[in-house]
Amino acid sequence: MIRIAEHNDWVVYCILGSIFVYIILLSVFQRDANVKDFLMQKMEDSSNLTPTWIIVSFVRCLMVALLLSQFVPVIPKVISDIHIFGWELNKFGFTLITLLIFDFLRNILTFLFYSSVGSNKNLKSLTLIASKFFFLESIAFIILSFILYYYPVDLVQYFYIIIFLFMGSFILKNLVYIFHNQPILPEKWYYKFLYICTLQIVPVLVLWKFLF
Repeated sequence: MIRIAEHNDWVVYCILGSIFVYIILLSVFQRDANVKDFLMQKMEDSSNLTPTWIIVSFVRCLMVALLLSQFVPVIPKVISDIHIFGWELNKFGFTLITLLIFDFLRNILTFLFYSSVGSNKNLKSLTLIASKFFFLESIAFIILSFILYYYPVDLVQYFYIIIFLFMGSFILKNLVYIFHNQPILPEKWYYKFLYICTLQIVPVLVLWKFLF
């Protein structure tokens, strides 16, 4: 019998690629800023918000896909039956594409929501603060992904640790949105409640149900 060893070189490529992209982000789009300068950046000094948001969101989706794809139980048959040039999606590809589509749709809905309630001026603050938060979050996910693939861990316990960290990060993010000194959410309290429920909590529950 021939034993085929599993190699995780693709994980290293994803992690190193993400780090390289962040270096380009700070040196090119943030004008040679370091991590501290980027995190302490004020609204009036911010630049290239849109490309920064896109890059950070993509790296975050990539790292979340690395973490969760190992625990996704099965790929839906309607998707696994799709073959392109003889190739089909594995769990990592399925998770990554799902997260990218999820992020894209939620961003569009967020823009429409802010436009409909007349809070377009707060959208720039949301983009800046969310970019900083997701930047830190993705760095934490890089570390967690490296531990998952290259250290002997109990997968069941590690899965619960990841879920606990996701929940803590989710709660912390919304607290930052609510209590930040910059106006991030719409001014009226019922719009804030509506945003958190419809564009934060509900989409995450739908995504969880779809993946697991």
